[in-house]
Amino acid sequence: MKNDLSDPLTKMDTLGYGSGTGSDFSFAYNNATFSDRILTIQIVPYVKSEGEGCSSTAGDWDRKRKRRREETNKQNDADVLTQCEDDVLNCTMLDTEDVLAYENQDEEAVAMAEESPSGVEMTTDHPGGGVASKSTDSFTYLNSAAALPVRTIHISSPILAAQSPFFYKLFSNGMKESEQQHVTVQIHASEEAAFMDLLKFMYSNTLSTITPTALLDVLMAADKFEVASCMRHCSRLLLNLPMTCESALLYLDLPSSVSIADAVRPLIDAAKQFLAAHFKDITKFQEEVLNLPLAGIEAVLSNDDLQVASEDAVCDFVLKWARTHYPNLEERREILGSRLCRLIRFPYMTCRKLRKVLTCNDFDPELASKDVLEALFFKAEAPHRQRSLAAEEGNASRSSFVERAYKYRPIKVVEFELPRQQCIVYLDLKREECNNLFPAGRVYSQAFHLGGQGFFLSAHCNMDQQNAFHCFGLFLGMQEKGSVSFAVDYEFAVWTKLTEGYVSKYKGNYTFTGGKAVGYRNLAGLPWTSFMAEDSVYFINGILHLRAVLTILRV
Repeated sequence: MKNDLSDPLTKMDTLGYGSGTGSDFSFAYNNATFSDRILTIQIVPYVKSEGEGCSSTAGDWDRKRKRRREETNKQNDADVLTQCEDDVLNCTMLDTEDVLAYENQDEEAVAMAEESPSGVEMTTDHPGGGVASKSTDSFTYLNSAAALPVRTIHISSPILAAQSPFFYKLFSNGMKESEQQHVTVQIHASEEAAFMDLLKFMYSNTLSTITPTALLDVLMAADKFEVASCMRHCSRLLLNLPMTCESALLYLDLPSSVSIADAVRPLIDAAKQFLAAHFKDITKFQEEVLNLPLAGIEAVLSNDDLQVASEDAVCDFVLKWARTHYPNLEERREILGSRLCRLIRFPYMTCRKLRKVLTCNDFDPELASKDVLEALFFKAEAPHRQRSLAAEEGNASRSSFVERAYKYRPIKVVEFELPRQQCIVYLDLKREECNNLFPAGRVYSQAFHLGGQGFFLSAHCNMDQQNAFHCFGLFLGMQEKGSVSFAVDYEFAVWTKLTEGYVSKYKGNYTFTGGKAVGYRNLAGLPWTSFMAEDSVYFINGILHLRAVLTILRV
């Protein structure tokens, strides 16, 4: 299909509009000789109204953001995160009313249908009967009761129109006003410096400012006036600066109209990746992560490599965060249902914890039932089907079936009450996990329960009983410490290629006391090198399948 060159935007795309070709017209900036119009910039001062609360305009949002930056620059990292939390609580993350308010404010600077661009008044005389000072790039006041400070600057309409759809529509809308020499645009006082930098960029394709806060201000102005090349330039410069927790949170806190722009996506993605990597070991930064705002906690919990004890611990942490930031139950349920539940990987939680989710008042009952049912169906799938589901979701926005780097390995448990209390526990280990055990490592399973007592499995790389060679061992331990004793029969088995089924390797009975463990130092009866060999009969598609059967002994 051919481009319709009668469409102004099509013509601009064809001509490479907004591409930031690098042409330098800085010599023409504010130069009457190379200019065909005069731009009058009305500057709206900030007046705080009585009882003012959350941000309601772009200027308000900008002032809050700057005030937060000024305060956090004087604080340590923990204070920075706490301040970000406060802004979240005060402004509800700018995801609804604030965003709409920001967009409405933008309408004062973006062209309105059927009229001259909103917020931009084309006139030969200034409002209120006054005229701006004739001095170049001047700063004065209009002669009216509601006078506003103004700046005037000589501009070249072709240069501005080539960089910005906003100015292109302003100068070519076919209305009488588009032919006038004077153009008036209104901005907030907080945007003045950034807007002037933006105008200079449109002539030179360069920026003199290099600080993150100033670049963010220019980025906001570039979005407002539709200068895509400047947005890309700011994004690249910010990406080249050292990332910190404070700067990453600021990038994630940008209004949605800015953050969704293609030019800004690399910056947003880099901020999420930085936070995910920085707080990878969540156990070391619990207080810091607890103080993160919503966007920050989402970035951390989206990480597949999050180092955490288990998904049960993730669920507990999410609830703790939600209760801290959203003390109101209705608001907490809303934020959990719309933003946070998708970050909890319910299929890797223990059945014991899933039962608690169903009765937890923080979760919407319907949503909790859906998530738990999905998790149980996943647990019932064969291992190869589970891996297939995880691979399918690896490219999706929600990764509920993707396993994290848990400290305690997920297990499957089948429980029986009759004829005797018994449970069958299935533990799968990847070849690389087993490799990492050499020469003296251990990996633990999630806890499981039998007869009200907590147990766990642990796989070891250890020396055989004669201390002659390394081998693979499997052990059963009881969690509770103290004087409690508990007698069980147990059996260890492993799946082999030869039998295409589980082969019993070790049976016994043991009376546990708290903190004790029992097992077999050489489960396969092989040296470590033979057990881990490429042709080993114990690894099926790179997975070692282990099974333990526990039965309570009659007293």
